[in-house]
Amino acid sequence: MNQETIDAFVRLNETLDVVRKECPWDRVQTMGSLRYLTIEETYELSEAILKILSTPNERCEKANNEMKKELGDLFMHLLFYCKIAQEEGRFSTADVLDAIHQKLIDRHPFIFHKDDYHGESWEQIKMHEGRKSVLEGVPASLPPLVKAVRLQEKAAGIGFQMPEESLELNENMTEEQFGQLLFGLIHWAHNRGINADSALSKANQHFQEEVRSFEEKK
Repeated sequence: MNQETIDAFVRLNETLDVVRKECPWDRVQTMGSLRYLTIEETYELSEAILKILSTPNERCEKANNEMKKELGDLFMHLLFYCKIAQEEGRFSTADVLDAIHQKLIDRHPFIFHKDDYHGESWEQIKMHEGRKSVLEGVPASLPPLVKAVRLQEKAAGIGFQMPEESLELNENMTEEQFGQLLFGLIHWAHNRGINADSALSKANQHFQEEVRSFEEKK
């Protein structure tokens, strides 16, 4: 990390201390009050990433500035949580950074602990942390499409093979059968290196552009 980055972090840290003390809104925030705002910021970052991906030109100033802004918003939220936690005597920013630093080392034994590495997969390495199932790492509150993608990715990480069945629409399908069809489509995409959530998000974006174009012509 260069000095410019360190200086920028210190400035943000100090400014957040000031607004936490002197701003009426920031002063009363809690982990609970920030939670739903952080979720919103995460989705805004997700949209900014999609715009970056749909803009191959790395010099696209608008897309770059939007992602930079959303990353900054989320970065500030993370630091805000650390400060609230420290105020409550839970842990410090340094504790958080030390924990993720150690986690990176533990998750990469093939780099940092080569003598103890015996060819375990990524998911098998994470199981050493005490999890009983590889699926424990998938939050229950994830949106269903994202959750289906992550469940399948994690299952594949331990060698679980799900059969690829024929996918056919049926006018008499029940809701459960339609759900199985959707799950099968996600699996079909996964086997071909396609992230179903990203694909649908891009299709949503394209549809919105078409509707806006239609509205402008009316």
